[in-house]
Amino acid sequence: MDIISIVIWLVIGAVAGWLAGQIMKGGGFGLVGNIVIGIIGSLIGGFLLGGLFSSLGLIGSIITAVIGAVILLFVVGLFVKK
Repeated sequence: MDIISIVIWLVIGAVAGWLAGQIMKGGGFGLVGNIVIGIIGSLIGGFLLGGLFSSLGLIGSIITAVIGAVILLFVVGLFVKK
């Protein structure tokens, strides 16, 4: 994996984590938190959706990651009291 791929992966994670935080009304989680939520979300989304949006390229990757991150935040919200 080259450095460009890693940077793109981190940017997708940050954008997906931030969008999921906005959708779930959690606000921001900071840059590192957004990246972590987005990356874990992309794994969850990829597992559940199985490449459904892969034909859309970068936008499809962001959509998949956001869906996975929203699911992650929902599940975490079930166990964490606010």
